[in-house]
Amino acid sequence: MIKLSDAAYEIDGQPMFKVLDKVQKLEREGKKILHFELGEPDFDTPDNIINVCVDALKSGDTHYTNSMGLFELREAVAETTFKSRGFKPNIDQILITPGANAIIYFAIRCLVNMDEEVIVPDPGFPTYFSAIKFCGAKAVRVALKEENQHQLMADDVRQLITDKTRLVIINSPSNPTGAMTEQKEIEEIYKICSDKGIFILSDEIYSRLVFKDSSEFFSPSMLDFCKSNVIVLNGFSKAFAMTGWRIGAAIGPEHLIGKMGLLLQTVNSCVSPFIQRAAIEAINGDQSDVQTMKEEYSERRKILVSGLNSIEGVRCAMPKGSIYAFASVSGLGMTGEEFSDFALEQAGVALLPGSSFGHYADNFVRICYVNSISNINLAIEKIKEALKNRGIK
Repeated sequence: MIKLSDAAYEIDGQPMFKVLDKVQKLEREGKKILHFELGEPDFDTPDNIINVCVDALKSGDTHYTNSMGLFELREAVAETTFKSRGFKPNIDQILITPGANAIIYFAIRCLVNMDEEVIVPDPGFPTYFSAIKFCGAKAVRVALKEENQHQLMADDVRQLITDKTRLVIINSPSNPTGAMTEQKEIEEIYKICSDKGIFILSDEIYSRLVFKDSSEFFSPSMLDFCKSNVIVLNGFSKAFAMTGWRIGAAIGPEHLIGKMGLLLQTVNSCVSPFIQRAAIEAINGDQSDVQTMKEEYSERRKILVSGLNSIEGVRCAMPKGSIYAFASVSGLGMTGEEFSDFALEQAGVALLPGSSFGHYADNFVRICYVNSISNINLAIEKIKEALKNRGIK
């Protein structure tokens, strides 16, 4: 076998798809599985968004377009940023991307040299670690501790900064924990990074999924308007149930966004114009379906967390945002990986171990509440029954 590049052997991918392979094998064998493993909304994309896309296709809007994104979509992103975060970025600060995942790679590739460091939350989204490793940089993991409600704490970040630190990643609301980092911590992290000339990548993909009983959403972009050292990552997959559409938006300093745009142009040419037309409708159109989905997620998380906490040995805090609950199973005498295998094989419930998201969550599991309330209740019943059969009440 002819050897590949060194970088090719550094690609890890996303561990959740390995779990999905196992789940699908069991389903092929005839076993019924309740799915809580992937962050895939169970709602369909709202009709108004689909209809705009269909109209764009029928009208011939199927050609190349500006690699930075349609002017109209970037203007819509600027306007909604003003409404939600209090500032209106310039058009040249905005890049439309083929999914929000791409922003992670583009930003790291344009900011971080080989052997330089990125401070990354652990547990955190697996693409952070994979992209950092592929780029030849070093992921410096900052533990998100249960005693701090899984917040990213400024003091913990400060202690990890070296002269090689180029980037700090913030994800609030968080995948996998559903936690939100308080404004005072974000303000302090921003001050630390500004003083030392370090960039911040703020992953805000779940910013539209902050629940009414939670803290107020706060973005570090509200401090520098993305003009100096803050890059905002956002997208349409979760809040608008558009995972398969693959469209995201980055906001950042013009000189960085310009280079990220050239990288996108090199790799992807541009994002399909008919998908961008749909994204404009998602932002500017009727929001009733989006609100309905959010309210349903809010109810589901309450029922899921209540059910999890009714299992002796399981402990789960109420998520403040996102579509995930993060539960400790240490009281059952199992690791998260052991419990995940047990739940799948003995109860027919698919979820993910905390170890899929880093080194500091071995005793946790992530459960996505992207399934019906009836299936959430059924999953809790099945797990309880399986534990009882194992001699655990």
